[in-house]
Amino acid sequence: MPKHDDPTTTLPGTGPEPTAPAPPPPPSGPAPAGPGYRAVFRVREFRIVFVAHLFSLLGVVVSELALTVLVYELTRSPLLSSLTFALGFLPYLVGGTLLAGLTDRLPPRRILVVCDLVCAGCVALMIVPATPVAVLLALRCAVAVVSPVFNGTRMATLADILGAGDLFVLGRSLLRIVSQSALLAGFAVGGVLLTVVPPRGALVVTATTFLVSALLLRLGTARRPARAAGRAAAGGLSGTWAVLRNRRVRALMLMFWVPPLFAVVPEALAAPYADRIGVSTAALGLLMCALPVGTIAGELFAGSFLTASTRSRIVLPLALTGVLPYLLYAVEPGVALAAVALFLAGATGAYTLGLDAWFVAAVPEEQRGRAMTLMTAGMMTVQGIGMAGAGVAAEFAPVHTVVAGTGVLGTLCLLAAAAELRAAGATEGRDGADRHVPHG
Repeated sequence: MPKHDDPTTTLPGTGPEPTAPAPPPPPSGPAPAGPGYRAVFRVREFRIVFVAHLFSLLGVVVSELALTVLVYELTRSPLLSSLTFALGFLPYLVGGTLLAGLTDRLPPRRILVVCDLVCAGCVALMIVPATPVAVLLALRCAVAVVSPVFNGTRMATLADILGAGDLFVLGRSLLRIVSQSALLAGFAVGGVLLTVVPPRGALVVTATTFLVSALLLRLGTARRPARAAGRAAAGGLSGTWAVLRNRRVRALMLMFWVPPLFAVVPEALAAPYADRIGVSTAALGLLMCALPVGTIAGELFAGSFLTASTRSRIVLPLALTGVLPYLLYAVEPGVALAAVALFLAGATGAYTLGLDAWFVAAVPEEQRGRAMTLMTAGMMTVQGIGMAGAGVAAEFAPVHTVVAGTGVLGTLCLLAAAAELRAAGATEGRDGADRHVPHG
């Protein structure tokens, strides 16, 4: 999922985009029990975005697996093969900071379509047999650099489609649930595909999925003008700093970034932990699945049965207890108890529904795309850092000790982030800010 272009020019062949009619205002007044996921699917434009998301996810998952296998077949180097996978995380920081301004300075549909086309083009070049390994890795980086721009634009567009209220929160939740489900099923599908076709054949499937996504977004979503045309359109790092100057936004971003930094540790160390306690590959699969299954269950429960006000009240309690289940690793548990700990930790991820509502309310509309791009880029970056840090720590301490220590250190960091969030809200309230962020 990608994109990049000169922010001061019109994309080739598109011409000027007329302003779309203003979308109908979201329903006002609190709903007694929340609209539920079915209400989100009643919005035709969301259904298009949702299906396009499915195709993009399929493309990403298959390309990651196929490209990793292809690089290993060409080089027989485990290092280069693992580097191919890691490159999906690391360039997010570059794209998220330097290209984030595009999300507010260009019409969103144009960005989304071009992102998918750029991805399809990069994958098409990977298919060419003469493409050297260095170029394959560079193309992988190119996809990763523009991915946060696509993701941030799509998030901001969801607020245009669904309004900035509870429908937006549920729409975001559905996309996250699909993403977590891809972790469970995507690699299995890709593995089966690679038994039938060679890696480059699988990459043909990937290029096709990106093209289908681009077509759906082009034909199924409305044309909307750029959010910051002629205002708040600073590019590069200066525009990024313009968003981060808002203390409340910074504090909310920390609440998005800190939990995944620590949450990924047991997954990163699942293979060495399974080896340490002497369990089978099937048991390793259970450990790898427990966290995303818990996340899906938590999101589905919160989105289906909790009101918006309840989801707001439980943000801090759930976030602060998110990595506490990792303390169970202190006793070096067996697979069953470890899986329970991971499931519980995943289920606390339901705090993000309430946090999404706080975030979209705190960010000015003309900065919404940039802010959401920065947020998603940060989340991907900290996961890469967390995985790398877990590996380093496990070189010096037993795996179960590292995971249990993560429960302690992560909770302390979350307490600090929550304190900053409360302080930021109180300070801006005294300053007369016209937006209010609830504090659980």
